[in-house]
Amino acid sequence: MSEPANISPAERPAAPGSRRRLLLIGLIVALFGAGGAAFALLPLSKPAAIAPLSAPQAPYDITTPDALIESVSLSQLPKAVLEVPLLRELLTEDLVFYYEHNADRLGLLGALRRIIYEHDLTLKESLLTELLDQPVQMALWRGQDGRLSDTIMVLRRGGLAKLLEPLAKVAASDSQLTQVAEIAVGGDITPVYQLRYGAGKRLLLLSHDDQLVIFSSPDMLLSLADGETPAVLEPAMVALAVGLLQGEQPFAQHFALPPRGELRQRITLGASVLAMGYERLMPTFSGVRFEQGNEGWQSYLALSEVPGQSALDFTPIWQAMPMGASACVALPLIPALYENLLVQLGAEQQRVEALTDYISGVAGLCWYGDSRLYSPLVVLKLTEVPPPEFDQMLGTLFGHLVGAVEPARAEGVFPVVTKKSTEGTSWQRVVSSRFGQYPAAKAPAPEQISGPAFFKVSLLRDNEMLLFSLDDQLLDKARNTLRHRFPPLAEVLPKDRQVPAYLAPNTLSTLLKQEMLSSLPRDMEPVFRNAAETLLPRLSHLATQQSYGVVLPNTIAPVGTWSWLALEWRPL
Repeated sequence: MSEPANISPAERPAAPGSRRRLLLIGLIVALFGAGGAAFALLPLSKPAAIAPLSAPQAPYDITTPDALIESVSLSQLPKAVLEVPLLRELLTEDLVFYYEHNADRLGLLGALRRIIYEHDLTLKESLLTELLDQPVQMALWRGQDGRLSDTIMVLRRGGLAKLLEPLAKVAASDSQLTQVAEIAVGGDITPVYQLRYGAGKRLLLLSHDDQLVIFSSPDMLLSLADGETPAVLEPAMVALAVGLLQGEQPFAQHFALPPRGELRQRITLGASVLAMGYERLMPTFSGVRFEQGNEGWQSYLALSEVPGQSALDFTPIWQAMPMGASACVALPLIPALYENLLVQLGAEQQRVEALTDYISGVAGLCWYGDSRLYSPLVVLKLTEVPPPEFDQMLGTLFGHLVGAVEPARAEGVFPVVTKKSTEGTSWQRVVSSRFGQYPAAKAPAPEQISGPAFFKVSLLRDNEMLLFSLDDQLLDKARNTLRHRFPPLAEVLPKDRQVPAYLAPNTLSTLLKQEMLSSLPRDMEPVFRNAAETLLPRLSHLATQQSYGVVLPNTIAPVGTWSWLALEWRPL
């Protein structure tokens, strides 16, 4: 039985903050599951002093792309994606239609048609289609907005080599196709052509022997000057272009990929793409790859060896997670990595060191269909049951970092409600937010809620388990799971392998449908609301799919960087 609640005012937040930052904690908590306990206590009202984790800024490392697509025929890739059973029910032929009618593709097609017509060339209008039907290697980099926007394509021209020769002859007199530079490749002089298309877009083309290299932006290779001043070539990019034209494959080497062999499609995504700029918080995770061969699609996970990484065992996480999750993920932690982050967030160095001493090497988070996308349940296993001093430090940290300025309260913040029991301690604070789980009318003092709703942000230390959520009902369910009064997720997961991820499409579709409709009110976003409603039948199809557990070998010991492990999507 729990002792009577001990309600004590917490420290006033050091500076005012936006209530929208409560939504941020929901997102950051997700990273906490993959990145560490520091993010479970991210401040809602105190501005963080840590430098922003933003997308990489150009110039970037040309030898380390963020993603790589290798295909026997790029034009067949959208159709190949639809062969994945789970995606076949979610996506439609609209994916292929969008690819075929993409604005950039249509712009390129229009430019080529004009050149062919005005210069009376004997080229077929299907030239672009035939080019995309060739074997291709496409490396992609994240731009300043975080999206994969900068691209280098390497195609084998094959029988198209002679078809492309007439284009070179018109470069001296065409307004859209011009020669802007030259580079030396194996003793030959190779011209660099610029093609203008669409609304002010440009790309560069280089060809030598059987290779055609396309840069999605001239800025990647050279600095175009005005007037008579020649373009300035970037030496590092020129060296890369020369190597690509001579058949080198530096991008596959970066990802430590085996030869493609008979694979029809291979897509490799680095952690920088999936982690959206937060990859340095989970250095063990390197990336994933998906490849289509004669037996269908296969998937792989890449891990890197990191000093201080303990043995990976996700079983305790799933034993604490309640049954009924929509989607879950578990990833390694590097406890020492987050000490500096917590200190910069305002925690004392001594307390941080004592806290991270008890953090083990794994954490997990789950989303539930009866909750919200921004309020997952986060579970972390401690190395052992900590002493009472640990709870004191954790409570102080929670009170200092979690909260929002509440103008209607004299203290400026709601108190932290602390409850102790024989199994551990829980902390809870009411936080006003328009995204809140409860309407303001349900608060003990509704007039003190500065907004339409509020959360009961909760943290629980139960023996050697640490749990956090913006949704206090999920935390209560997890407590009952630990007390064996509610079944754990572990009961439905494979027992013979490590399980880093779980997917239940039937409840995930409910969660996605709720988030889609709530973010697009009919009276405020009628157009997007109607568009979203056209997708709802696809989510209903998703709900008919069976659940999957993603499994890895029991022994996970990455060596060096980019250690690839085969993923098995096991039906449950």
